[in-house]
Amino acid sequence: MSFRKKFTPRKKFCRFCADQELPLDYKRPDILRDFVTERGKIIARRITGTCAKHQRRLTNEIKRARQMALLFYTTVHSSDVKKRSSL
Repeated sequence: MSFRKKFTPRKKFCRFCADQELPLDYKRPDILRDFVTERGKIIARRITGTCAKHQRRLTNEIKRARQMALLFYTTVHSSDVKKRSSL
């Protein structure tokens, strides 16, 4: 017989509720990048564990940072990804 250990996921918590000193601002793209995929999509709160209040604010700040060109919209706009040159 094979006994399997049941996988118990960790309790998700809101980083912004846990640390009141953590700024949620468009001027801090280093923090905002944790909540955006490499393709430029905003990660859902059920995955990140962010509460509803902070997820709404986080979405607005990410959109502001994109508008100010501090974050990229898609991978095509990213400076990390090299464009394919036509031969």
